[in-house]
Amino acid sequence: MLPYAAYLRVYEPLVAFTPAERVSWAAYAEAADRPRRAGALHAEHGEAVRRLLGIPPTPAPAQESPNAYLRRVEEVLYVCPWQSRLRSWLAFSRFRGTTPPKLMERFVPPAVAAQTADDFDRFKRRTDSAALRTHIRGSTWHVPTSWFVPFDGNERWLVIDGDGDGNQGGTTTTRNLIYVTSMAHARRRSARALQIIRRQVGEVSITAEVEDVARWLEEFHPHSLVELDYGGIVNLMDDETLQADESVAELAAALTGLEKGEEELAFAMYQRVILRWRSIQLLESAN
Repeated sequence: MLPYAAYLRVYEPLVAFTPAERVSWAAYAEAADRPRRAGALHAEHGEAVRRLLGIPPTPAPAQESPNAYLRRVEEVLYVCPWQSRLRSWLAFSRFRGTTPPKLMERFVPPAVAAQTADDFDRFKRRTDSAALRTHIRGSTWHVPTSWFVPFDGNERWLVIDGDGDGNQGGTTTTRNLIYVTSMAHARRRSARALQIIRRQVGEVSITAEVEDVARWLEEFHPHSLVELDYGGIVNLMDDETLQADESVAELAAALTGLEKGEEELAFAMYQRVILRWRSIQLLESAN
């Protein structure tokens, strides 16, 4: 929910939800006042900022968000719930677990931190593991290399100055770069990448990262859609840089090079991806 963040999302078909949820999401899709795609990230970010700037700050909303990202393909409705409360709890738990207590107090008062942790613990005790599954993953200041694996370069949808290119068409005023694929393709590409990396490179950090994404994808309905959204990351890239970004295609070329024993090609393509995103990630600490 931060301004410079990218997102990996899973949209499940309506049939993946309980009967009551199907009715609710179908009605939501027809609602005139729900957040539309173009303003959804802004709405999410605004909610988070208002909570964190409050006195005292509120690390997680009191209730789960009723909102979702929606897609329709051939009359089938696909739903990606925001899950703002759950995602906030998980992010807060990670932050609390990696931040020294004295520094933590500068961000959140101890009593508020303890209450937030207690609320999350109670939620976990009364729900099953499936309730802790998030449809959205976020990454600040960069797109993790493993997130490119489930997609193909031809699934790229670039929007600059209100004109879209790619296989989805359409026109919007939102500047963005998005990839969308089927769950079947995403799983197959992830499995292939794991096989190639393990055979040619072994158990290195990227292996674990790709495996983590692959395991996450297995948790959802097999007919879901998977989306990589550069989100606010596009604000760190000028038009020329954004147009030149072919990270998905370059990583696919690196994997194919590894598979065919073309090590120099594989290394060159992989380095292009790594160096591009390292330069963007360094902006976090720039003046």
